[in-house]
Amino acid sequence: MMPSGPEASACRPAIWRAGRFQLSLARPLVMGIVNVTPDSFSGQAVPDDPATAVACIERLLGEGADIVDIGAESTRPGAVPPGAQEELRRLRPVLREAVRLGCPVSVDTSEPVVMAEALDLGVDIVNDVRALQRPGALDLLARHPSAGACLMHMQGEPATMQDAPSYGDVIAEVCAFLTGRLACAQAAGIDRSRIVLDPGFGFGKSLQHNLDLAQGLRQLCALGRPLLVGWSRKGTLGRLTGRPVHERLVPSVAAALASVAQGAAIVRVHDVAPTVDALKVWAALGPRP
Repeated sequence: MMPSGPEASACRPAIWRAGRFQLSLARPLVMGIVNVTPDSFSGQAVPDDPATAVACIERLLGEGADIVDIGAESTRPGAVPPGAQEELRRLRPVLREAVRLGCPVSVDTSEPVVMAEALDLGVDIVNDVRALQRPGALDLLARHPSAGACLMHMQGEPATMQDAPSYGDVIAEVCAFLTGRLACAQAAGIDRSRIVLDPGFGFGKSLQHNLDLAQGLRQLCALGRPLLVGWSRKGTLGRLTGRPVHERLVPSVAAALASVAQGAAIVRVHDVAPTVDALKVWAALGPRP
Protein backbone atom coordinates (compact mmCIF):
# COMPACT_ATOMS: atom_id res chain seq x y z
CA MET A 1 0.00 0.00 0.00
CA MET A 2 1.20 3.52 -0.77
CA PRO A 3 1.88 6.01 2.02
CA SER A 4 -1.04 8.23 2.91
CA GLY A 5 -1.44 11.52 1.07
CA PRO A 6 -3.81 14.35 2.02
CA GLU A 7 -6.70 13.50 4.29
CA ALA A 8 -9.79 12.12 2.62
CA SER A 9 -12.22 14.56 1.07
CA ALA A 10 -15.14 15.47 3.29
CA CYS A 11 -17.49 13.71 0.85
CA ARG A 12 -15.50 10.46 0.94
CA PRO A 13 -16.42 7.88 3.60
CA ALA A 14 -13.43 6.62 5.59
CA ILE A 15 -13.83 2.87 4.99
CA TRP A 16 -15.10 0.50 2.31
CA ARG A 17 -16.04 -2.92 3.67
CA ALA A 18 -14.94 -5.40 1.01
CA GLY A 19 -14.86 -9.09 1.84
CA ARG A 20 -11.73 -9.93 3.80
CA PHE A 21 -10.72 -6.26 3.91
CA GLN A 22 -11.66 -2.98 5.52
CA LEU A 23 -10.24 -0.66 2.84
CA SER A 24 -9.17 2.73 4.12
CA LEU A 25 -10.11 5.59 1.79
CA ALA A 26 -7.82 8.10 3.50
CA ARG A 27 -6.12 8.30 0.11
CA PRO A 28 -7.36 7.37 -3.38
CA LEU A 29 -7.14 3.66 -4.18
CA VAL A 30 -5.98 2.20 -7.49
CA MET A 31 -7.91 -0.72 -8.96
CA GLY A 32 -5.89 -2.57 -11.60
CA ILE A 33 -7.77 -4.06 -14.56
CA VAL A 34 -7.26 -7.68 -15.64
CA ASN A 35 -9.26 -8.58 -18.76
CA VAL A 36 -9.50 -12.34 -19.25
CA THR A 37 -11.26 -11.86 -22.58
CA PRO A 38 -10.19 -11.93 -26.23
CA ASP A 39 -12.00 -8.72 -27.23
CA SER A 40 -11.13 -5.98 -24.74
CA PHE A 41 -11.36 -2.48 -26.25
CA SER A 42 -8.11 -1.48 -24.52
CA GLY A 43 -5.82 -3.87 -26.35
CA GLN A 44 -4.71 -5.29 -23.00
CA ALA A 45 -6.57 -8.58 -22.94
CA VAL A 46 -4.79 -11.40 -21.12
CA PRO A 47 -4.35 -14.60 -23.18
CA ASP A 48 -6.61 -17.53 -22.31
CA ASP A 49 -4.00 -18.92 -19.94
CA PRO A 50 -4.42 -18.80 -16.15
CA ALA A 51 -0.67 -18.66 -15.49
CA THR A 52 -0.32 -15.58 -17.68
CA ALA A 53 -3.30 -13.94 -15.98
CA VAL A 54 -1.87 -14.59 -12.52
CA ALA A 55 1.50 -13.19 -13.63
CA CYS A 56 -0.34 -10.07 -14.80
CA ILE A 57 -2.05 -9.75 -11.41
CA GLU A 58 1.27 -10.12 -9.59
CA ARG A 59 2.79 -7.44 -11.82
CA LEU A 60 -0.05 -5.01 -11.11
CA LEU A 61 0.29 -5.60 -7.37
CA GLY A 62 4.03 -5.00 -7.63
CA GLU A 63 3.27 -1.70 -9.37
CA GLY A 64 1.12 -0.61 -6.44
CA ALA A 65 -2.45 -1.70 -7.23
CA ASP A 66 -4.63 -1.75 -4.13
CA ILE A 67 -7.32 -3.94 -5.74
CA VAL A 68 -7.35 -6.18 -8.82
CA ASP A 69 -10.53 -6.30 -10.91
CA ILE A 70 -10.82 -9.44 -13.02
CA GLY A 71 -13.39 -9.69 -15.79
CA ALA A 72 -14.26 -12.09 -18.60
CA GLU A 73 -17.03 -10.17 -20.40
CA SER A 74 -16.01 -7.35 -22.69
CA THR A 75 -18.33 -4.38 -22.19
CA ARG A 76 -16.86 -2.27 -25.00
CA PRO A 77 -19.43 -0.62 -27.28
CA GLY A 78 -20.94 -3.25 -29.56
CA ALA A 79 -19.79 -6.20 -27.45
CA VAL A 80 -21.83 -9.41 -27.34
CA PRO A 81 -21.96 -11.17 -23.93
CA PRO A 82 -20.08 -14.50 -23.86
CA GLY A 83 -22.62 -16.23 -21.58
CA ALA A 84 -22.26 -17.23 -17.95
CA GLN A 85 -20.62 -20.60 -18.57
CA GLU A 86 -17.94 -19.12 -20.81
CA GLU A 87 -17.32 -16.39 -18.24
CA LEU A 88 -16.86 -19.03 -15.58
CA ARG A 89 -14.54 -21.09 -17.76
CA ARG A 90 -12.30 -18.07 -18.24
CA LEU A 91 -12.52 -16.80 -14.67
CA ARG A 92 -12.52 -19.86 -12.43
CA PRO A 93 -8.80 -20.78 -12.47
CA VAL A 94 -7.70 -17.14 -12.35
CA LEU A 95 -9.91 -16.21 -9.40
CA ARG A 96 -8.88 -19.34 -7.53
CA GLU A 97 -5.23 -18.26 -7.68
CA ALA A 98 -5.87 -14.54 -7.23
CA VAL A 99 -7.54 -14.92 -3.83
CA ARG A 100 -4.41 -16.72 -2.59
CA LEU A 101 -2.26 -13.64 -3.20
CA GLY A 102 -3.60 -11.83 -0.14
CA CYS A 103 -4.92 -8.79 -1.99
CA PRO A 104 -8.47 -7.46 -2.45
CA VAL A 105 -9.94 -9.25 -5.48
CA SER A 106 -12.89 -7.92 -7.48
CA VAL A 107 -14.85 -9.82 -10.13
CA ASP A 108 -16.29 -7.73 -12.97
CA THR A 109 -19.54 -9.49 -13.87
CA SER A 110 -23.31 -9.05 -14.07
CA GLU A 111 -24.18 -12.76 -14.04
CA PRO A 112 -25.50 -14.00 -10.68
CA VAL A 113 -24.22 -17.53 -11.32
CA VAL A 114 -20.73 -16.10 -11.90
CA MET A 115 -21.00 -13.90 -8.80
CA ALA A 116 -22.02 -16.92 -6.71
CA GLU A 117 -19.05 -19.05 -7.68
CA ALA A 118 -16.64 -16.13 -7.41
CA LEU A 119 -17.83 -15.29 -3.90
CA ASP A 120 -17.63 -18.95 -2.91
CA LEU A 121 -14.01 -18.94 -4.10
CA GLY A 122 -13.29 -16.04 -1.75
CA VAL A 123 -13.55 -13.02 -4.03
CA ASP A 124 -14.02 -9.81 -2.04
CA ILE A 125 -15.94 -7.49 -4.40
CA VAL A 126 -18.55 -7.75 -7.15
CA ASN A 127 -18.15 -4.95 -9.70
CA ASP A 128 -21.34 -4.91 -11.78
CA VAL A 129 -21.82 -2.56 -14.72
CA ARG A 130 -25.55 -3.38 -14.52
CA ALA A 131 -25.78 -2.44 -10.82
CA LEU A 132 -27.10 -5.79 -9.57
CA GLN A 133 -30.27 -5.51 -11.67
CA ARG A 134 -30.33 -9.09 -12.96
CA PRO A 135 -32.69 -11.43 -11.12
CA GLY A 136 -31.13 -12.86 -7.99
CA ALA A 137 -28.09 -10.58 -7.88
CA LEU A 138 -29.20 -8.45 -4.93
CA ASP A 139 -30.27 -11.45 -2.85
CA LEU A 140 -27.01 -13.21 -3.62
CA LEU A 141 -24.92 -10.29 -2.35
CA ALA A 142 -27.13 -10.01 0.71
CA ARG A 143 -26.34 -13.65 1.54
CA HIS A 144 -22.62 -12.85 1.56
CA PRO A 145 -22.66 -10.29 4.37
CA SER A 146 -19.10 -9.03 3.98
CA ALA A 147 -18.69 -8.81 0.19
CA GLY A 148 -18.22 -5.38 -1.34
CA ALA A 149 -20.23 -4.21 -4.34
CA CYS A 150 -19.80 -1.56 -7.00
CA LEU A 151 -22.99 -0.30 -8.64
CA MET A 152 -22.49 1.40 -12.01
CA HIS A 153 -24.76 3.48 -14.20
CA MET A 154 -25.19 2.41 -17.82
CA GLN A 155 -27.83 3.55 -20.28
CA GLY A 156 -28.80 0.54 -22.40
CA GLU A 157 -26.57 -2.47 -23.02
CA PRO A 158 -23.01 -2.65 -24.39
CA ALA A 159 -24.20 -3.90 -27.80
CA THR A 160 -26.20 -0.70 -28.44
CA MET A 161 -25.36 1.78 -25.66
CA GLN A 162 -23.42 4.18 -27.89
CA ASP A 163 -25.95 4.24 -30.76
CA ALA A 164 -27.79 7.37 -29.60
CA PRO A 165 -27.46 8.04 -25.86
CA SER A 166 -29.90 10.71 -24.69
CA TYR A 167 -30.48 12.57 -21.42
CA GLY A 168 -32.43 15.60 -20.31
CA ASP A 169 -29.94 16.22 -17.49
CA VAL A 170 -27.19 13.61 -17.34
CA ILE A 171 -26.04 14.49 -13.82
CA ALA A 172 -29.54 14.43 -12.36
CA GLU A 173 -30.43 11.18 -14.14
CA VAL A 174 -27.25 9.37 -13.11
CA CYS A 175 -27.74 10.60 -9.52
CA ALA A 176 -31.34 9.38 -9.54
CA PHE A 177 -30.39 5.95 -10.90
CA LEU A 178 -27.57 5.43 -8.40
CA THR A 179 -29.75 6.66 -5.55
CA GLY A 180 -32.39 4.13 -6.55
CA ARG A 181 -29.95 1.25 -6.84
CA LEU A 182 -28.38 2.12 -3.50
CA ALA A 183 -31.83 2.07 -1.91
CA CYS A 184 -32.65 -1.30 -3.52
CA ALA A 185 -29.37 -2.77 -2.27
CA GLN A 186 -30.03 -1.58 1.25
CA ALA A 187 -33.59 -2.87 1.14
CA ALA A 188 -32.22 -6.28 0.13
CA GLY A 189 -30.01 -6.30 3.22
CA ILE A 190 -26.70 -5.06 1.78
CA ASP A 191 -25.22 -2.58 4.24
CA ARG A 192 -24.27 0.74 2.62
CA SER A 193 -20.74 0.46 4.06
CA ARG A 194 -20.19 -2.33 1.49
CA ILE A 195 -21.23 -0.25 -1.54
CA VAL A 196 -19.37 2.08 -3.89
CA LEU A 197 -20.90 3.88 -6.86
CA ASP A 198 -19.62 4.37 -10.41
CA PRO A 199 -21.07 7.01 -12.78
CA GLY A 200 -20.17 4.83 -15.78
CA PHE A 201 -18.11 7.10 -18.02
CA GLY A 202 -18.45 5.88 -21.59
CA PHE A 203 -21.39 3.57 -20.89
CA GLY A 204 -24.30 4.96 -22.86
CA LYS A 205 -22.95 8.51 -22.88
CA SER A 206 -21.78 10.90 -25.57
CA LEU A 207 -18.63 13.02 -25.36
CA GLN A 208 -20.62 15.92 -23.93
CA HIS A 209 -22.46 13.69 -21.47
CA ASN A 210 -19.13 12.43 -20.15
CA LEU A 211 -17.73 15.94 -19.81
CA ASP A 212 -20.85 17.19 -18.03
CA LEU A 213 -20.78 14.21 -15.70
CA ALA A 214 -17.10 14.78 -14.93
CA GLN A 215 -17.89 18.35 -13.90
CA GLY A 216 -20.70 17.09 -11.67
CA LEU A 217 -18.82 14.43 -9.70
CA ARG A 218 -19.17 16.35 -6.46
CA GLN A 219 -22.95 16.09 -6.79
CA LEU A 220 -22.54 12.30 -6.91
CA CYS A 221 -20.29 12.45 -3.85
CA ALA A 222 -23.27 13.92 -2.02
CA LEU A 223 -24.94 10.49 -2.26
CA GLY A 224 -22.70 9.55 0.64
CA ARG A 225 -20.85 6.56 -0.82
CA PRO A 226 -17.34 6.36 -2.30
CA LEU A 227 -17.08 6.95 -6.03
CA LEU A 228 -15.20 4.56 -8.28
CA VAL A 229 -14.24 6.16 -11.60
CA GLY A 230 -13.03 4.45 -14.77
CA TRP A 231 -11.61 6.69 -17.50
CA SER A 232 -8.68 4.51 -18.52
CA ARG A 233 -8.02 4.54 -22.32
CA LYS A 234 -11.66 5.32 -23.12
CA GLY A 235 -12.99 6.80 -26.34
CA THR A 236 -13.74 10.23 -24.86
CA LEU A 237 -10.02 10.64 -24.13
CA GLY A 238 -9.29 9.69 -27.72
CA ARG A 239 -11.75 12.26 -29.03
CA LEU A 240 -10.30 14.95 -26.77
CA THR A 241 -6.69 14.26 -27.77
CA GLY A 242 -6.83 12.56 -31.16
CA ARG A 243 -4.83 9.65 -29.72
CA PRO A 244 -5.52 5.97 -30.56
CA VAL A 245 -6.21 3.61 -27.68
CA HIS A 246 -2.58 2.50 -27.24
CA GLU A 247 -1.43 6.14 -26.89
CA ARG A 248 -3.82 7.23 -24.13
CA LEU A 249 -1.61 6.76 -21.09
CA VAL A 250 -1.13 10.45 -20.34
CA PRO A 251 -4.81 11.35 -20.95
CA SER A 252 -5.84 8.43 -18.72
CA VAL A 253 -3.61 9.55 -15.86
CA ALA A 254 -4.79 13.14 -16.24
CA ALA A 255 -8.42 12.01 -16.10
CA ALA A 256 -7.73 9.94 -12.99
CA LEU A 257 -6.15 12.92 -11.21
CA ALA A 258 -8.98 15.24 -12.27
CA SER A 259 -11.51 12.75 -10.91
CA VAL A 260 -9.68 12.42 -7.59
CA ALA A 261 -9.61 16.21 -7.32
CA GLN A 262 -13.42 16.13 -7.69
CA GLY A 263 -13.81 13.57 -4.92
CA ALA A 264 -13.35 10.13 -6.53
CA ALA A 265 -12.12 7.56 -3.99
CA ILE A 266 -11.06 4.75 -6.36
CA VAL A 267 -9.69 4.89 -9.89
CA ARG A 268 -9.92 1.83 -12.14
CA VAL A 269 -6.96 1.75 -14.54
CA HIS A 270 -4.98 -0.34 -16.98
CA ASP A 271 -1.70 1.49 -16.34
CA VAL A 272 -1.13 1.04 -12.62
CA ALA A 273 2.47 2.19 -12.10
CA PRO A 274 2.12 5.60 -13.80
CA THR A 275 -1.18 6.24 -12.00
CA VAL A 276 0.31 5.33 -8.62
CA ASP A 277 3.28 7.64 -9.25
CA ALA A 278 1.01 10.49 -10.35
CA LEU A 279 -1.16 10.12 -7.24
CA LYS A 280 1.92 10.19 -5.00
CA VAL A 281 3.04 13.46 -6.57
CA TRP A 282 -0.48 14.88 -6.44
CA ALA A 283 -0.69 13.98 -2.74
CA ALA A 284 2.62 15.69 -2.01
CA LEU A 285 2.14 18.82 -4.10
CA GLY A 286 -1.62 19.28 -4.30
CA PRO A 287 -3.71 21.62 -2.18
CA ARG A 288 -4.35 20.66 1.42
CA PRO A 289 -7.98 20.34 2.57
